[in-house]
Amino acid sequence: MKLDNYEWQSEFALTHRAEGFAEGLVKGLLLLLKARELDVPADVRGRVEGCTDSEQLERWIRRAVNADSVEDIFT
Repeated sequence: MKLDNYEWQSEFALTHRAEGFAEGLVKGLLLLLKARELDVPADVRGRVEGCTDSEQLERWIRRAVNADSVEDIFT
């Protein structure tokens, strides 16, 4: 069954779909930082893992592509 065009209607589905999307962005950001061999201190990892704002996570991912350090991503 394809769900590409399905519009989720229940609050439960909308919330959990958004949470799953944010979790994927968190994993992607941490993977990108690891691939770029940037050191990720525990406090930064906690900040990233605690973020549920998809737009913020996407901004951080865009910054991480060219960042010279982890600190550059969050300034």
